[in-house]
Amino acid sequence: MSTSPIRVLIAKPGLDGHDRGAKVVARALRDAGMEVIYTGLRQTPAQIVTAVVQEDVRVLGLSILSGAHNQLFPEILRLLKEQGVDDVLVFAGGIIPDEDVPGLKAIGIKEVFQPGTSTEDVVAMIHQELGVTA
Repeated sequence: MSTSPIRVLIAKPGLDGHDRGAKVVARALRDAGMEVIYTGLRQTPAQIVTAVVQEDVRVLGLSILSGAHNQLFPEILRLLKEQGVDDVLVFAGGIIPDEDVPGLKAIGIKEVFQPGTSTEDVVAMIHQELGVTA
């Protein structure tokens, strides 16, 4: 019995020009057997949501270091809802202050990974949330 791999989109919203962390996470997810699409740098919320819909992904990972998470993430989630996308697991990573995490989770970000988080933790969270046994 074969199952298709989990499709994940890793996106870099806004003007953030640093993508090393996003690439590390993308590689770890790929190495864990997931199919990963990386959008590249400087994506608008609309571009990210269009890619989520076109690529038919189950997971969206948002990476941000610019400090604009409280502006960009709510817009991405609003656009997903507007497009009728309510079955995509959304997680975030990057430089996100502890005090901003509860607000991001309240709008629908399932988990926020900060610097130093093991990529194994990211893989485990996706598997757990999607009910996949590793």
